[in-house]
Amino acid sequence: MPAVLDRVIKTSVHEIGSTELTLERIKTIVQERWQLALAPVAKARIRECRAYLDQKLASSEQLFYGINTGFGYLQNVRINRAETNDLQYNLLQSHACGLGEEVPADIVRLMLLFKIESLAQGYSAVQLGTVERLIDFFNHDLLPVVYSQGSLGASGDLAPLSHLSLPLIGLGIITVKGKKVPAAQVLAQHDWHPIQLQAKEGIALINGTQFMLAYGFYNLIRAERALELADLIAAMSIDAFDGSLQPFHERLHQIRPHPGQIDTASKIRQYLSGSSIAEKTKEQVQDPYSFRCIPQVHGASKDVFADTLAVMTREANAVTDNPNVFPDDDLILSGGNFHGQPLAMALDFLSIAMAEIGSISERRTYQLLSGQRGLPLFLIKNPGLHSGLMIPQYTAAGIVSENKQLCTPASVDSIVSSNGQEDHVSMGANAAVKCARVLDNVYKVLAIELLTAAQALEFRRPLSSSAQVEDLHRAFRKFVSFNEADRVLADDLQLSISFINRYKWTTHVA
Repeated sequence: MPAVLDRVIKTSVHEIGSTELTLERIKTIVQERWQLALAPVAKARIRECRAYLDQKLASSEQLFYGINTGFGYLQNVRINRAETNDLQYNLLQSHACGLGEEVPADIVRLMLLFKIESLAQGYSAVQLGTVERLIDFFNHDLLPVVYSQGSLGASGDLAPLSHLSLPLIGLGIITVKGKKVPAAQVLAQHDWHPIQLQAKEGIALINGTQFMLAYGFYNLIRAERALELADLIAAMSIDAFDGSLQPFHERLHQIRPHPGQIDTASKIRQYLSGSSIAEKTKEQVQDPYSFRCIPQVHGASKDVFADTLAVMTREANAVTDNPNVFPDDDLILSGGNFHGQPLAMALDFLSIAMAEIGSISERRTYQLLSGQRGLPLFLIKNPGLHSGLMIPQYTAAGIVSENKQLCTPASVDSIVSSNGQEDHVSMGANAAVKCARVLDNVYKVLAIELLTAAQALEFRRPLSSSAQVEDLHRAFRKFVSFNEADRVLADDLQLSISFINRYKWTTHVA
């Protein structure tokens, strides 16, 4: 899985408890390696909530779920006061049973950030030292090893968050500068003692949606770039296909004012401003839908992106463990804020929206290879002896089909766990992980379209496209040369994928 957050080392600080998290703020924190620190108001809230719970437990024999009872189906088992700390320690060990691939470093950083933000709001009754140790992990880039399988997306992301939390108590593995080191060894190197968990702390650490939320923001960051690339690459394809700009006229989109549609049409007009290919008279009356309906299709995906971002942003600034402690109201309430249904449904929809970006991209590739509009079959000078770019389209088609299969919604599924106590779950973790795979595939399909469009554009010479598109074309040719004759195209595809992950463009103003 590619890194999406290029690093620029700085010394800025994000003060938790004083500034809400937004997508831009999150990107800045992780890209520029900002340090984290607790605002004084956050420290006060954490201390107040912890003190309230300690006083409540000392003065009452009342049962509070997960604090002096067992977990899940074992909720009715009373835990005596002398064993409440052991209960939390046991919880982290027993629930750390993740499997599958290791979660990428970018996503683990986001998990730490979101878990710290949630705990710092002062409704989880953790010790101040516990939150500060998580901040130490983040600031020193000490990343617990977490696995991608094990969460049902309700009761919190139990298994992933248990692995994230194990190093607090000296267990588990930490990645240090790319090397895996036992947590106990890392703590000793920093002269840190393992945290002695108090009542409620274990369940506060592992109840929550921070695994699917971290994947959610990782996916949003990648989706944001993919949507921008899709418009720019589509602009090159339009000129390569000798397509009409009429479907992008401002008046058309004013009478169907979906925000994403309006934005896409505007971007295409901007990207193709000044193109001699676009300005010449067209023989065809209309273009195929994969060209003519770019604003409607790309735009709909942008609108889903905006809706998903709204859900994820609310979640990033929310409290999602259970139970929650309200000192000012003298309340300890057991509820279901750990249930990932809002995220699961949003991530399923984002997968569908981004898969459609790949689907329409593959159709443009197909059209460019079809021998229409004065282009040679498969964009090669001697078709027959050479197959040209015939087979990359096969590859794109296979990937698009895989994405269709991945887009079966995870959120419509559920499975009973904990002996029937946890009888409806969101499967949001599965939605999050497969959304990341969908996005990986979309980048591959866009790279194939770019490879194809760049080849086709050269058959339009001596006419030129716009300054923006020609900039893209020149930059791409430094990675992948014109295809004169058959060669091993897997190399070209890998170079094209690498290019679109790196390419940075500046907008030309007409």
